[in-house]
Amino acid sequence: MRRKRSTPWIHRWSRPLMAGIASIGAVVTAYLTYSKLAGNEAACPTGGCDIVLSSPYATVFGQPLALFGFLAYVSMIVFAIAPLLVRSPEQKGLREKLDTWTGLLLFMGATAMMIFSGYLMYLLTAEIKAICVYCVGSAILSTSLFVLAIIGRDWQEVGQLFFTGIIVAVVVLVGTLGVYANINNPSLAEQSASETAGPPITTTSGEAELALATHLQQIGAKMYGAFWCPHCHDQKQLFGQEAFSKIDYVECSPNGQGSPPATACIERGIQGYPTWEIKGQLLQSGTQSLETLANTSGYSGPRNFSNTLPGL
Repeated sequence: MRRKRSTPWIHRWSRPLMAGIASIGAVVTAYLTYSKLAGNEAACPTGGCDIVLSSPYATVFGQPLALFGFLAYVSMIVFAIAPLLVRSPEQKGLREKLDTWTGLLLFMGATAMMIFSGYLMYLLTAEIKAICVYCVGSAILSTSLFVLAIIGRDWQEVGQLFFTGIIVAVVVLVGTLGVYANINNPSLAEQSASETAGPPITTTSGEAELALATHLQQIGAKMYGAFWCPHCHDQKQLFGQEAFSKIDYVECSPNGQGSPPATACIERGIQGYPTWEIKGQLLQSGTQSLETLANTSGYSGPRNFSNTLPGL
């Protein structure tokens, strides 16, 4: 009698492992999606997260990129657990079919996610020049899903699997380049000044805002930011149009208006936007209340500021 060949442990546990990994990714991307839609800063041990998550690359078709990541992880969870939910012996045939088809879908999905994450890693190092732990973590999760998708089952047609992976990789890479074509297009340098200066400042400046701006100008304070940064726009709104025109503002985005000084942002070690430099010291990145700027800079003028934002 032939001894029945035992099933490798990785084949038995690959789907639960993939479901667990995808669940971690789903929770993280759900949090990032909420933070983006709510306009909140994501908790991050490094300042680079704010730069990355506020960049043009973090929005696709008008929606947060994290939302599409969430949908991808949820899909992987469904593919991973679908055959496991069929427990009845009478439905053995259905379970085998689900196992075969979802196994291929898991491989295709993991391949797509790994390729896209790889491109994001390229953007972090070559274009955005900042590190986001969430993006790096997602790349690790995607790679783990890809490895488990391959070793987690006994593939009969390795050549066909390899061919399928190549097709998926090419489609994802071409699609990604197409989605980000406008951002990477050199013609951005020829965009109108209004487009590269960010949204217009719609608030007016009171006497206190003008006085604070004049004081910051006199002591050589600087604000480092990017035209696409929503927190930078909030900071401008606090000052108002007239007062902010007095602020020494340094544009850090290569595509932004006044971009040549962007090297100053790198040399100064700017990790998030906006970042204020007052008396040679860098404040923690993020929108600062006018009271905070007044206290930090030693301002002694009127403080009846007329412009406010929730939470500041």
